Amino acid sequence: AEADLHFLQGINQLVGHGWPYSPKEAGEPGWRMYAASALNAHNPWSFVMPDLARYLQRVSFALRQGKPANDVALFLPTDDVWSTFSARIDPTSPLISQSQAGLNTPISNFSIDESLGNSPVSSAIQQVLDAGYNVDLIDAEAIDVVGIPYAALILPAVERLPLATYQKIKEYAQHGGIVIAAHSLPSMAPGLLEAETDGRRIREISQYLFRANDTGGHFISDETQLGASLATYLTPDLVFSPRAPRIGFVHRKLALGDLYFIANTSNQSHHVQATFRHPAKHAEWWDPFTGGVSPVENPASVEFDLQPYESRLILLTDSATQIKKAQPTARSRTKIIDLTTDWEVAFNGRNQTIPMAKLHSWGEDPAFKYYSGQGSYLKAFDLSSEDLTPGTNGLLDFGRATPIEEPTPLPQHSMKAYLEVPVREAAEVWVNGERAGFLWHPPYTIDVTRLLRAGENNLRIIVGNTAINSLAGRALPTYRLLHQRYGERFVPQDMVNLEALPSGILGGLRLDLDRVVTVP
Repeated sequence: AEADLHFLQGINQLVGHGWPYSPKEAGEPGWRMYAASALNAHNPWSFVMPDLARYLQRVSFALRQGKPANDVALFLPTDDVWSTFSARIDPTSPLISQSQAGLNTPISNFSIDESLGNSPVSSAIQQVLDAGYNVDLIDAEAIDVVGIPYAALILPAVERLPLATYQKIKEYAQHGGIVIAAHSLPSMAPGLLEAETDGRRIREISQYLFRANDTGGHFISDETQLGASLATYLTPDLVFSPRAPRIGFVHRKLALGDLYFIANTSNQSHHVQATFRHPAKHAEWWDPFTGGVSPVENPASVEFDLQPYESRLILLTDSATQIKKAQPTARSRTKIIDLTTDWEVAFNGRNQTIPMAKLHSWGEDPAFKYYSGQGSYLKAFDLSSEDLTPGTNGLLDFGRATPIEEPTPLPQHSMKAYLEVPVREAAEVWVNGERAGFLWHPPYTIDVTRLLRAGENNLRIIVGNTAINSLAGRALPTYRLLHQRYGERFVPQDMVNLEALPSGILGGLRLDLDRVVTVP
C-alpha cells in the first residue's frame, strides 16, 4: 500500500531501508536501527520478501518505460512562500546556536516543503488528480529552462512571480496553451526593486490573460471548483465510473501505446468502468503480481474489479497484440471441502508441534502469545477421481479481508493498511511437496489446480507473523546512557504500549472445486 503511493507520486525506483547488521549472539529480534524497516531474517515474514520484491521490481520497470504523459502543470508559488518566512522557535532542533541567533532559545531551519504543503498547492493537486489528470510541479526556473510542455498550466493563488516567467506564460497562452488562475491573479513581482519596476507589467499581463476574450486564460475565483472547471477546458485523461477518488493512476507514453498504472489506495473493494481519453483498438492487462499478460475484452469500455490496496497495469495500443482473447467460460461450483479443522502446527523457533482442532490465532494459546516466528500448518485430505474430472479448477480460499475504520483525517505519513486479513501476516503454500505460491495481499486465495491429485493430498502452509509479539512480551531496551551523554535525540517509532497481535491462519479455510466450461 505504501509503495503504491510512492509509485503514484512518480517514483519508479525504491531503495530497501534497511538491513541492520546483527551478530548471532545478539539473539532475537537482533540489533536494530531506529529508522530501518529490518527487511531481514529477524522479521518473521521475510520469506515472502522475494515475491514482494518481484512486484516492486515489475512496477518500477514498467514505470521507467517511455515518458511521463502528464497534461497539467501546477506552478509552485515559491516567491509567495519565501515572502512569508519568519523565525520559528524550536528548542528540539538547535541548528543555530544561541550566540549566533542572539536568543535565549535556539531556532530551527526553514522548510519550504512544509510551507508549500500549507499553501493552496495541496488542495489544487488533489482536485486535479480527482478530476482525472496526472500533474507535474514546475516553478519559474523550470519554465526558464524547458518552457511549458503541458496542455494546461495552473496558477494556484499565485501573487508573485518574475516578470520574465509571466511573459513566457503569456506566450504559452498565445500559442494555444490553457492557463488557469485560481482564487486570485498575479499582481506583484518578487524582490524589493522588482516590485516597483515590474509590478505594473505583472498586473497588465493578468488583465490581458484573464480579463480579455479568447486569450487562453481562465480565472476561477472559487478555488474549490478548480477540478470541475479544468474538465471543461481539457478532456480528462482517465475517468472512473462510479467516481473513486481513492483510485489513482500514472500514465506513461510508450512507442507502442499508452501504459497506465492503476492503484486502489483504499481498504474497500471497487468495481469500476474506466473511460480513457484516447481509447485504442487493443488493450491488455499486465499483472504486476505474477508477470502474466491477459487481453482486455472491450478496450472501449474497460470494466474491472480492484481488491483493497490492489494495483494493475493496462496497456492500450493500436498494434495487434500476441495475446489471444480467451473464450467465454461458465463456472459452476461442484464441491466445497472444509479445511478448517484437524491441523498440526509446528513452531519452527521452538521445535514444538501442537494439534490445532480448529484454525485460530496461535496467540490465543498463552504459551504462544508472545511467539514471533513461523508456524508450519500440516494437514492431509482426500479427493476422488470424480472430484478432478477434466475442466475442474481448485482454489484455496482463506476468507475475505475486512476493512476496519480509518482515522479521520488519515495520518499524513501512514504506513498502515486498515484491513483485517485472514492470514497474519504472510504465508507460503505447498501442495503435495510443490510450492503453490505466496499470500501477503488480497485476495487471500490461491489456485492449486495443477497440484491436486486423486487420493491423499498434503497441505503445508508456512505462516510468519511480525516481531511485535516478541517485543511485547519483554522489557524494551533502555537508552538511559545514550540520553545521559547526548540528550534525548529521538523516540523509537511506535514502540509505546506494544500489544501482541493475532498470528497465523485466523479462521475458515476451504478448497473450492469449480467446473469451468467454454461457452460456444
